[in-house]
Amino acid sequence: MALLAIAFAATVACSAYAAVDTGQTAPALVVQELNGQTFDLAALRGKVVVINFWATWCPPCREEMPALDAFYRRYHSQGLEMIGLAANRRHERSDVAEVMGAFSYPAGMLHDCKANGFSDPTELPVTYIVDRQGIVRAKLVPDETPVTEQSLAQAVLPLLAERTAFHDPGLAH
Repeated sequence: MALLAIAFAATVACSAYAAVDTGQTAPALVVQELNGQTFDLAALRGKVVVINFWATWCPPCREEMPALDAFYRRYHSQGLEMIGLAANRRHERSDVAEVMGAFSYPAGMLHDCKANGFSDPTELPVTYIVDRQGIVRAKLVPDETPVTEQSLAQAVLPLLAERTAFHDPGLAH
């Protein structure tokens, strides 16, 4: 019983935030990727970031993964970062790793998050687009705007075209 309470507390700590809306500053998201690297959304300021929540058992999730991968491969060198966060159970990590072996973008397990202000998704798949300043600019869900290379291009390419608003305060104006 105590173990169950600890597991529940860990889940609540990771997902005790309200849903994220477009126009808001993106919340914290820190997770260990399947390859052992750390994905930290705050450290990616200055880049456009795509965050995709998915699961191996979710057919619409699996259908959009080739478009996510093709888009990532095409635009990663232009400042695009991406992560796929699998909502699978912990013991399904090998299933997630097997699926992700076919794709080039990084992935992690939702259960491995150290910080997740996006909360646990209430539907899958769901994809957030975060601009260079850390603002959520789009939320893509199958019933409204499914993820395709075209929908990604419409949401992401204008953001990639913007130059960052950051400057070095040590430079003379």
